[in-house]
Amino acid sequence: MRLDRRSLRFWRQLPLTSPRLWTRRLAFWAGAGLVALVAIAFARLADGAQDLFNFATAGRSWLVLIIAPCGFALSVYLTRTVFPGAQGSGIPQVMAALQMTDSRMIERVLSLRVGLGKILLTLLGLASGASIGREGPTVQVGASIMQALGRALRLPRVETQRGLVLAGGAAGVAAAFNTPLAGVVFAIEELSHSFESRTSGMVLTAVILGGIATLALTGNYTYFGVTSVGLPLGSGWIAVILCGLIGGLLGGVFSSLLLALPRNLPGRVGGWVKTHPIQFAGLCGLGIAILGIASHGATYGTGYAQARALVEGDSRLPVTFFILKFLATVFSYLSGIPGGIFAPSLSVGASLGSWLAQFFPHSPARAIVLLGMVGYFAGVVQAPITAFVIVLEMTANQQMTIPIMATAWLGYAASRLVCRRPLYGSLARRFLKDTVAAARAIAPQSAVTATVSVTKPQEH
Repeated sequence: MRLDRRSLRFWRQLPLTSPRLWTRRLAFWAGAGLVALVAIAFARLADGAQDLFNFATAGRSWLVLIIAPCGFALSVYLTRTVFPGAQGSGIPQVMAALQMTDSRMIERVLSLRVGLGKILLTLLGLASGASIGREGPTVQVGASIMQALGRALRLPRVETQRGLVLAGGAAGVAAAFNTPLAGVVFAIEELSHSFESRTSGMVLTAVILGGIATLALTGNYTYFGVTSVGLPLGSGWIAVILCGLIGGLLGGVFSSLLLALPRNLPGRVGGWVKTHPIQFAGLCGLGIAILGIASHGATYGTGYAQARALVEGDSRLPVTFFILKFLATVFSYLSGIPGGIFAPSLSVGASLGSWLAQFFPHSPARAIVLLGMVGYFAGVVQAPITAFVIVLEMTANQQMTIPIMATAWLGYAASRLVCRRPLYGSLARRFLKDTVAAARAIAPQSAVTATVSVTKPQEH
């Protein structure tokens, strides 16, 4: 009998036959599939929110002068009172959570409540005409789901919990864009800045399972359609240099504006913005409405439709779209409403490439559009590998691999001339400090601990 008990204990401790480990594995696989399902539902709801806005303002463009300010103000009010921690794009919040060790602080950033608020308030922003995307919020939602899973499983090791958060964020990117490779690269390059052996398998598994769920429900689609255009050697490669340098510089300017404003506004204006965030959000919404009317409605929403039309060669946009969409995205982010910058940045970059294409009549315009897209996007996020992998996977164009890769690196280098601090890393450090300060203000006597990384993030 003793031998039987010892044998049973032995078999229960083996990784292949341990009931406890298999319970965790099955729960983790279910969590990865759930992230994909939520991302798909979020995408469809986001489309519905934009359709609702378009329906409400069709033939009544003046109505946005009411909808946008009121929607922005309501979103910031709900963010600050009902869903604290849901502000911003979501990616800096996940990066900040990866540096925390206090479970209460992590819960303030990554929880099912915060994830739900992120979805609802992003939809509210899109229904109000904001120039935001759903991809960044999907990262935070995915990380929140996996964080909740880790708490339910009562995982004891901090490294394992961190791996779950990484896996949730990566699965969120993969499901949002239907780009599994980009999800893995994003987790390595942007979220963690390293590929640790303890978490690499977890990230890969989550992305694979999420990808399977996405394929089963939506099919093998490409985010911006399919284009087989190539770039000939010779004069066409001058476009690589121009798109990389111009796109990177403008992307760096965009990042600098997000980091410098509104905290560095001088005098009474800066003080008023800090003490009246809801009213400031309403003013940003008014600016969005004015830009939208000036662009005949083109700057509202994610910009996905415009970017896809440019990639597929079905339209041309004036340079004014690039300028107005750029400003609309700045206003949307500075307002403090939840929402990402991935899709709007890709749209801005595509319109930049469309404008530059007129100077290269002997090169395919769609090729220059892709170069503008990746150059500007790499300049904004300063993550060149993620930038070119996302663009390649979203367009299924292998012929442009080398030009897109070169443009991404040029865009990154040019952006560093304007903005020395990576956008997401800087926002993550700022958010982390604010979260620690808020936690200490609420419970000054408690031992609020966090790995507050005040040093600069690793260079890409």
